[in-house]
Amino acid sequence: MNSKRNVYLDMKSIQEAKTCLFEHFNTYAVASETIDVVTAKDRVLAKPPTAVISSPNFHAAAMDGIAVDAQITFGASQEAPKTLVPEKNAFWVNTGNPMPEGTNAVIMIEHLNILDQKRVEIEAPVFPWQHVRKMGEDIVATKLLFPRGHRVNSYTLGALLSGGIFRVSVYKQPRVMIIPTGSELKQWQDIRPDRMKPGDVVESNSIVLGGLCRDHGALFDIHPMLMDDLSSIKAAVTDATTSGHYDMVCIIGGSSAGSKDFAKPVISSLGKVYVHGVTMMPGKPVLFGNVNQVPVFGIPGYPVAAIVAFEQFAGPLLQHMQHLPENVPQTVLVTPARKIASKLGQEEFLRVKVGSVDGQLIASQLPRGSGSITTLTEADAVIRIPRHIEGISEKEQVPAHLLRPLSAIENTLVIIGSHDNTLDLLGDQIRQKNFDVGISSSHVGSMGGLMAIKKGGCHMAGAHLLDPLDGSYNISYVKKYLPDHRVRIVNLVMREQGLMVPRGNPNNIQSIGDLRSGNFVFINRQPGSGTRILFDYKLKQLGISPNDILGYETDEYTHMSVAVAVLSGRAHAGLGIKAASNALGLDFIPIITESYDLIIPERFFETQKVTVLLETIGTDDFKDRVMALGGYGVEKTGQILYQSN
Repeated sequence: MNSKRNVYLDMKSIQEAKTCLFEHFNTYAVASETIDVVTAKDRVLAKPPTAVISSPNFHAAAMDGIAVDAQITFGASQEAPKTLVPEKNAFWVNTGNPMPEGTNAVIMIEHLNILDQKRVEIEAPVFPWQHVRKMGEDIVATKLLFPRGHRVNSYTLGALLSGGIFRVSVYKQPRVMIIPTGSELKQWQDIRPDRMKPGDVVESNSIVLGGLCRDHGALFDIHPMLMDDLSSIKAAVTDATTSGHYDMVCIIGGSSAGSKDFAKPVISSLGKVYVHGVTMMPGKPVLFGNVNQVPVFGIPGYPVAAIVAFEQFAGPLLQHMQHLPENVPQTVLVTPARKIASKLGQEEFLRVKVGSVDGQLIASQLPRGSGSITTLTEADAVIRIPRHIEGISEKEQVPAHLLRPLSAIENTLVIIGSHDNTLDLLGDQIRQKNFDVGISSSHVGSMGGLMAIKKGGCHMAGAHLLDPLDGSYNISYVKKYLPDHRVRIVNLVMREQGLMVPRGNPNNIQSIGDLRSGNFVFINRQPGSGTRILFDYKLKQLGISPNDILGYETDEYTHMSVAVAVLSGRAHAGLGIKAASNALGLDFIPIITESYDLIIPERFFETQKVTVLLETIGTDDFKDRVMALGGYGVEKTGQILYQSN
């Protein structure tokens, strides 16, 4: 087995790598084929189609009424109406009927006075060809309808058929062989979720890349999954590139610099590697080369990195093969809700949520991990941060490539602040009756939510900030940090906070005081979160220094992330809500019942989006779903707890 490590000796920028790609494969194109027009949607014309017939191919009535020779209507008026005799000098027609011989105009039925079965009267003349679709009005026989390279859409189909064209020449769809590799991977057909072992990973990249192939007009086949074995991967690539069936090969996984990353040695041993490593994040390990005159890509194994690598390189090449221009996403200017740092030397594709607040598009960054595909499924847009800058400051407008329609983003409620599981449930509940309203929630802690309101970066904030002096929630913080903002505080839920510990509580942890022993690892929430403030308050009550808590400085941004840390064994305990503990089957030690509230600026309170949200949380359906999660109370849900002057 080859155990040599690959090394990124000559990293390229994205543009340098693309230039290299198209220098080597610029002449690559697929052949053409002739197919029925009715099956040609989304295909690309290889020859310009010429109309065989005119459309319409006869003079046709454009209205219901009577067809006449316009000349006989001249002189008609209200003072001197003219009488016409159907089937003698006027002929009844419906829309689309051929015009009777000798007629050149249609009088609409609404403009006729029907005297009896044999006579009609008109009070105004018509001009020649009024309300008539003349022969060839739309298409004239021999007209070249579309140039080669035109992508057929639904309208194109109608024009081709109307012009008597029933078969067209189109470029064949490129076919891609996708080869998933990795000894740790399991195919979804072979997995039972309740029997997965540590180290088992569901292989999903091949399905995602297959979908991306379709998005770029290509067909694909997925090779049976291969273990990390040089000879078997080499054989699969050899078969694909010599079969004559494939225009591209994508090896998933094995493109990095590890001892079991075989994409580079496979391509270099069978052909030539052109690029290995691109200065972008995620997707840095991408590589490509030529094997038997077929472009072969090494696609990184992390899901987001795989998608970015495909969309930057493999996808554009597939479109080039079909004589299509590269996809250009809609770009808008967005303003970051918070400062965004970035790494010099690498162009970063940062996934963000976007919402329209006071007419300004506000972007909140999602986690950066290249293994987290949900950062793409939750994203509204991608900000590309150039490799020569270290980040983006607050209030700096930057371009973002939209992943969703702008109309959907403008109908999105932006909620920034503390995390709670009911926010996801609320978003789903709203969509049951209000399909055009969505929720975008970013978890930056309760204090982060207040600061977002202060900066005009959200429609509302989720918060559960305990005042240790009187036991109230949120009101004193609003008065202190938002003195110049008129807001209302609306209760969403009451919820239980406590210690989450492994099922069966094997360490017999009974209280926060037990964490002082130094024998247990704690997982904390981020500074500024209501849960962190609560924990610090409890430590102070007990006279415990944060330095006495092993793991105090290790934090997560959501209750579910804390629960996962406990479930996975990263920590012996974490403070969080009971619903998160229930969701993952952990044991729960109650500490306090708290108020989780929505802080809503007055100027948004009666907007349509906020009205929909408030109506939804007041329904029995929503409250029933909340109670089913466990650890919640809805006795105050929807109540206005405070309104500033």
